[in-house]
Amino acid sequence: MTPSLIESIFSKESLFAVSLFPYLGFLWFMTKKIETPKIALIGFYLTLVFVAVTIPIGAYAQLVLHKSLADVDLLHGGAEFFLTLSNITIVFGFGRALSKLKVES
Repeated sequence: MTPSLIESIFSKESLFAVSLFPYLGFLWFMTKKIETPKIALIGFYLTLVFVAVTIPIGAYAQLVLHKSLADVDLLHGGAEFFLTLSNITIVFGFGRALSKLKVES
């Protein structure tokens, strides 16, 4: 059975690709804001590293191992490490900025 046009347009792959554009716009906006903590901004950019790492690792799992990335714990954990790293960096950056605000006031 071939997928319908609607199923093709709203496939997880096409929605994933389209979702990068709003995120890139968000990064552009946050980069322009002077108030954005630099460490948090690095964390937001690290999210792109997570995406860049996950795509080839997922393709490797699918094409070579014939499994979903979620089914290969070592690869999945390695990819998720970058998401965890970005989240920790974002929290640390905003936490540090809040601490500075408390000291200044």
